[in-house]
Amino acid sequence: MIYLRASIEGGFWKRCQELIREKTIPYQWMALNDEIPGAPRSHSLENFRIAAGRSSGQYDGMVFQDSDLFKWLEAAGHLLRDEAPGNAVIRRWAEQAIDLIAAAQQPDGYLNTYFIVKDPAHRWKNLREGHELYCAGHLIEAGVAVARSTGNGKILEVTRRFADHIDARFGTTAGKTRGYCGHEEVELALVKLYRLTMEKRYLSLARYFIDERGRAPSYFEEEAKAADFAPLFGIHDLDYYQARVPVRQLAEASGHAVRAMYLSTAMADIALETRDTELAAACDRLWESAAQRRMYVTGGIGASARNEAFGADFDLPNDTAYAETCAAIGLFIFGSRMANLRNDSRYADVMERALFNGIISGLALDGQSYFYVNPLRVRPEACDKNPSRQFVKYRRQPWYGCACCPPNIARILASLGEYVYHLGDGTLYADLFHDGSVSCEMGGRRVSFRQRTDYPWSGEVSFEFAAEDPVELDLAVRIPSWCRGASMKLNGSRFDVARAMEKGYAHIPRQWRRGDTVELTLPMPVQRVRADPRTEADFGKVAVQRGPVVYCLEQADNGPFLHAAVLPAGSRLSSSRRDDLLGGVVTVQGRGRRWDGAARSSGLYQPDGRPPAAAAGDLLFIPYYAWANREPGEMTVWVRE
Repeated sequence: MIYLRASIEGGFWKRCQELIREKTIPYQWMALNDEIPGAPRSHSLENFRIAAGRSSGQYDGMVFQDSDLFKWLEAAGHLLRDEAPGNAVIRRWAEQAIDLIAAAQQPDGYLNTYFIVKDPAHRWKNLREGHELYCAGHLIEAGVAVARSTGNGKILEVTRRFADHIDARFGTTAGKTRGYCGHEEVELALVKLYRLTMEKRYLSLARYFIDERGRAPSYFEEEAKAADFAPLFGIHDLDYYQARVPVRQLAEASGHAVRAMYLSTAMADIALETRDTELAAACDRLWESAAQRRMYVTGGIGASARNEAFGADFDLPNDTAYAETCAAIGLFIFGSRMANLRNDSRYADVMERALFNGIISGLALDGQSYFYVNPLRVRPEACDKNPSRQFVKYRRQPWYGCACCPPNIARILASLGEYVYHLGDGTLYADLFHDGSVSCEMGGRRVSFRQRTDYPWSGEVSFEFAAEDPVELDLAVRIPSWCRGASMKLNGSRFDVARAMEKGYAHIPRQWRRGDTVELTLPMPVQRVRADPRTEADFGKVAVQRGPVVYCLEQADNGPFLHAAVLPAGSRLSSSRRDDLLGGVVTVQGRGRRWDGAARSSGLYQPDGRPPAAAAGDLLFIPYYAWANREPGEMTVWVRE
């Protein structure tokens, strides 16, 4: 498999990556060092100092606290690929982290500060809850990212020693443990390590973890019978871990949403590497369940706060939506693997939906505060006073005791260039639109394209072939499912998009020469989105979308009582660029009706009472990702029609 990465050189995503580089990475380094006043204690780096013998004290934090540092290090590794001001400081921090991680590693290759410092007697004895393999997976992903970007051999050596330790312990041969992790992650990480090193043992180990999961008798149930088993959390049922049946028999996305997506990603990876059609078919079922019946319009998944889990089909409540940032990230990554596996644009369509809405909503515009939960309807007073809604926040938080989301969003935005294109059967697929370049070798020839755009605010996108020598190549450009009437020019002449379409991509096979240009126009009218009628929470309501961006009403622009706002079916919607608002956005305006709260009834319930009068007024919609960056107030995505 050819390693493909595009550079982000301008536009929307360049601004996001610079925010990560200049604000988020330094802030998170301080958080991991417990230097943010008022923020929950991390203790992550201190745990490594204690494990390395460089500090004294006790372990503190969650059992998976190591993963916060590993995800931060992965984000730093991706950023260090580019030459940029500030990289010298990030490089120094990364080297400090790598030195500390290496010092904490045990002689046999084992590395987990919770079990090194706090509970060495129970190493590898609680795979259901211990997160040892989960943390190992994030270490592997960090090692691969840093090694690719900087050539740093030290972190790759640490990574491989731990991977070799795991390989020596787990498997089906005599003397090995036939276990797997309660929180999937190591599986997809091992595939990444295989692709970097071409060491087939890592791919085989990943496949073992996939195939062993869910077999009877249940490993989790058997390990819990041991006399020295030490529970860490409340024991969940096997569905929570996607371990009720072998993964090839899974029929729907269920259980913990993040775990389900990481598992699905690894399944797709292995299906692609091994041409496993049975595993690929299971991926198809899981995708249809998650993306077609259990996904919010924002690309969020995992509707239930209980167990951070998927709910029933079409059960997508807005005001109690959990929609964890990490779950949207998991769906985005799974979508990228499915696009690779099936060469079908519908997967990239969902990637885009999650990215522009359910993922970046988790990060404040200042890059220094975070949402763990991403609701679609918020009333602050209800969040404060209703215990069943207290997990819903209307202000982003400076950090979390369980801080999985903040470094996760940093690493996904820092690595975005890995998701813009993919290769398949001599075709270069353009999955996401960005301002930047991509280069790779195909058939011994260099391929290079420069993409220019102000997407998502503009639907004008151009591709210019920039390699010196001619190359026979099929460039397949995604035409988003939200777009109607896309048009294209090839070297200034009209190109028939309709005839070139296959699975949502416009294919342009030709001998490309330096300077050849494709100009794509994607009309971006404001659209009303209606949910499947089976989605009870959204029946009779509409959401507003322009291009890939989903919009919302916020109290700062529209006043309170947003539940009573009405957007009549015949109301015209228009858009305008506002560089003075929320870092520069396109807003949507429409004539609607609002109740200002002045007209009150004489009692809580009135038989035959008239509905309160609603005054006509303008409604202003902002991008959903940008809400909660001003004074606290109500927010809603879905509006009565």
